[in-house]
Amino acid sequence: MNVPVKPKFIETDLDAIADFEGKVAVFISPKGQIGLAARRVNRLMKRSLTRLAETQLFEDMPNASCHVMSMPAGMKATEVLVIKMPKRVTVDDARLAGANLGKAAGGANLLILNGAGKCASEIAFGFALRQYSFHDHKTSDAPKQGNITVMANQAEEVARDYAPKSAIAEGVFFTRDLVNEPANILTTTEFAKRLEALKSIGLKITTLEEKDMEKLGMHSLLGVGHGSPSPSKIVIMEWDGGGDEQPFALVGKGVVFDTGGISIKPAAGMEEMTMDMGGAGVVAGVMKTLALRKAKANVVGLVGLVENMPDGNAQRPGDVVKSMKGDTIEVINTDAEGRLVLADVLWYAQETYKPTGMINLATLTGAIIIGLGHENAGVFSNNDELSRKFIKAATVEREGAWRMPLDKAYDKLIDSRIADIKNTGGRAAGSITAAQFLQRFVKEDMPWIHLDIAGVALIKSETTLAPKGATGWGVRALNRLIADHYETD
Repeated sequence: MNVPVKPKFIETDLDAIADFEGKVAVFISPKGQIGLAARRVNRLMKRSLTRLAETQLFEDMPNASCHVMSMPAGMKATEVLVIKMPKRVTVDDARLAGANLGKAAGGANLLILNGAGKCASEIAFGFALRQYSFHDHKTSDAPKQGNITVMANQAEEVARDYAPKSAIAEGVFFTRDLVNEPANILTTTEFAKRLEALKSIGLKITTLEEKDMEKLGMHSLLGVGHGSPSPSKIVIMEWDGGGDEQPFALVGKGVVFDTGGISIKPAAGMEEMTMDMGGAGVVAGVMKTLALRKAKANVVGLVGLVENMPDGNAQRPGDVVKSMKGDTIEVINTDAEGRLVLADVLWYAQETYKPTGMINLATLTGAIIIGLGHENAGVFSNNDELSRKFIKAATVEREGAWRMPLDKAYDKLIDSRIADIKNTGGRAAGSITAAQFLQRFVKEDMPWIHLDIAGVALIKSETTLAPKGATGWGVRALNRLIADHYETD
């Protein structure tokens, strides 16, 4: 398990700067202005910072970018990391600066001279998120993770401001670890075991086994796992930090590996289908975050864990299964399995917990990547207010989200000749028909969002706050949604 670095916040002590062993970070405004601590560094370095600020190199640097000055005179530090930071610092500037420091630190101990500057906790947050590395299955030594010390005025206040961000970072790391894990390690049983361990931080955990789902009539979900020796499961995580109100529900698709089943996928790229449990990974990360920061809200997270494999017992194209709701489903394509999993979990969540609202997350369709690329998740909703609240939260957290249409006109594409509905309507509007399918299992008065995260859960290139691989997309946005709209005073 990868754990975020824990920043240490100390009061400004100018006399300690010269003797710090490691790397020291300072901030210079675009006009060359520097704070008290940076002025001490400038004096120790015989005005090197001032001279840098007068160069074309500095003028051409983007805001929040980093310039490295090696072997600074008059200091024990090996490098001074210079961040060009505007006087009016935004959260985006601060997190980007922290992320750039995270890359430049290279595992060394780092002292950030923030002084009276704003957004110190956001700088530390960006640093922590960008320090993530998934090294669990390499035999070489893991990358060194140095300590981070933030020297700031009113350090105790900054530390209090950082505390909930520390919980978010842990939730993001948990999600990234889950999504990055190979399928032979993260089986349905192992996934459930890792979620069971969250009892230690105060979550109530319940696991439904196949026999329980049989009794509930969850044949839509169970059919997906027929071809795998790994048992299908539903794991329920409850956080009761609010009052007597009904919980908000988060539902995640947890297909630990997706071959496509009998409708098998092409070999090229199939190795990435270890991330097809990304929706469940995000739900788990959010629930961990809420518990760690002791959110004053009632939230239930439900994840359907299955493996979709070809086998003599596997579900066939043309099969008809009955969902927990009672609707029958014609399975046209066994590679459209995520919606079959979610159908039963969504219905169970509503029947059991009577939630005030519900959001499901799934790496559901390749079509959403064609439409939105890797910049935005698709947002499908039956409720304008809930959609608006979520998109605002995602925008604040810079987690791309774009609303897509839902309309009854698309339902004809998933009409079945022999059952109530079929599980795919073909290539046209593939993401929309998938969402229309899910909406059949959402009660009319239930505020609901379906998030198709196929394009954002795992990316082949690095992002601002993450190396290439699993991003942890959605943990920050959903945590903010809960904090802004579902917590009690």
